[in-house]
Amino acid sequence: MIDFPKARLKMVEDQITSRGIKDIRVIAAMKKIPRHLFVEEALQNQAYTDHPLPIGEKQTISQPYMVALMTEALLLTGGERVLEIGTGSGYQTAILAELSGKVFSIERIRSLALRARSLLYELGYFNVEIKIFDGTFGWKEESPFDGIMVTAGSPDIPQPLIDQLATGGRLVIPVGDASVQDLFRVTKTEEGAKKENLGGCRFVKLIGKYGWEAE
Repeated sequence: MIDFPKARLKMVEDQITSRGIKDIRVIAAMKKIPRHLFVEEALQNQAYTDHPLPIGEKQTISQPYMVALMTEALLLTGGERVLEIGTGSGYQTAILAELSGKVFSIERIRSLALRARSLLYELGYFNVEIKIFDGTFGWKEESPFDGIMVTAGSPDIPQPLIDQLATGGRLVIPVGDASVQDLFRVTKTEEGAKKENLGGCRFVKLIGKYGWEAE
């Protein structure tokens, strides 16, 4: 029988802080949230290992380090309105809900969205709204957002997401081809969008009008 709290602490020590994540709020959230509950029971013994895991529908729960890196890149201090594109398992959503005021999350696959919503409510995250929709359009009626996170790889940065950022807001998104991407942070300023490359990554495709076409 795995000691999940102990495994979670070891995950944070071995994969998060040792690799340079410094935001104490991100670290605390990852120590708290039970990642094993966001994967199927047969995979729970792998939930705190250093790699993504399948969650069904050809989607994955991201590697813990990548979750921490992307979350830290948003520079959340609490109280922000955050848009997440790609709810997936809901694990990243829970991290964002722990660290911000309100999370608006979009998932195109109905079964994943419903499962994530149920688990998030069960865990007490009521500051989350989930919509089943093409996330590349964003969520215009709830904009502007202080932070936007895209949890799938896009061939380019969808313009609607930049448009929906508040001035001073940050967008974190993997951009590249179908197999490998670079992680970018885009900060919206009064002069335009400032783009920073945070390094290489690998995500499933962002499917939608401003992403990849469905196969």
